Amino acid sequence: MEKVIEVKDLTKEYNKGIKAVDNLSLNVYKGEILGLLGPNGSGKSTTINCILSLLNYSKGSIKIFGKEMNPNSYDIKSQIGVVFQDVSVFDELTVYENLDYFCGLYIKDKKLRKQYIEDAIELVGLTEFKKYYPKQLSGGLLRRLNIACGIAHKPKLIFFDEPTVAVDPQSRNNILNGIKKLRDNGATIVYTTHYMEEVETLCDRIIILDKGNILARGTSDELKELAEIEEKITVEVNNLDVKYIEKISELKNVDVVTYSANTLLITYKKGKNNISDMVEFLKNNKIKYNKIFSERPTLNDVFLELTGKELRD
Repeated sequence: MEKVIEVKDLTKEYNKGIKAVDNLSLNVYKGEILGLLGPNGSGKSTTINCILSLLNYSKGSIKIFGKEMNPNSYDIKSQIGVVFQDVSVFDELTVYENLDYFCGLYIKDKKLRKQYIEDAIELVGLTEFKKYYPKQLSGGLLRRLNIACGIAHKPKLIFFDEPTVAVDPQSRNNILNGIKKLRDNGATIVYTTHYMEEVETLCDRIIILDKGNILARGTSDELKELAEIEEKITVEVNNLDVKYIEKISELKNVDVVTYSANTLLITYKKGKNNISDMVEFLKNNKIKYNKIFSERPTLNDVFLELTGKELRD
């Protein structure tokens, strides 16, 4: 597979020997969406800023499109699109004028630029809002404008930093579908987010970072294989007597049992037919329940196991 990004032994060290990125190596391949995950302070933003030559780094090498990346690599940068989390558009320009400005940084031919702008507007669903100013747009529309400005010049490599923060479900769906279309049209994408369900449905491969190191990498299914839990069973049951919690914890394969807000949650380390055993237990003890269902480990479970459950700044 063709490597679009090749990072080898990247280290970014700040004052007093603090390493934001520690000997990190990764590849991003042509035509894929790579999910770059990690808690706050994990090194995601530092890694991306080093790749884009927005930050100097202590050691290592970075290649994009097979060429060494440096601050003066304008030929490479012209093929890259970046959509940061913070919306960066001009309030005094309309939707169309914003796109014309950002696309014009790379595309000088007016006829071609006009076509690119129309393509970007159609991709993000802003056809009816060309003459609107940013202050007239809802939060979701403003996010879509921000994305259009970053991709209007049809870059081959695109970085998305949490593009769906604080948007409604309809706008999120529109944005995710647009990102898939960009990939289907040949773009390579690096995607960061804290929404694990987006990563599961969108990303071809995933890298989990913490403290400047890669903790795990692979597809969503491959990462789920790393989970220590095998299964979770949830039972909706009102006013469960606490004496049953200890009995359940002693059942075969049970790892942890919790009961809160009329919800009984049992996690299992291994085994099959766990749900049938639980139904049998509830029946034998004449415990009435409203609902019972089983879940396999999620990407969120893996993420928390690898990075910990403590709060981050």
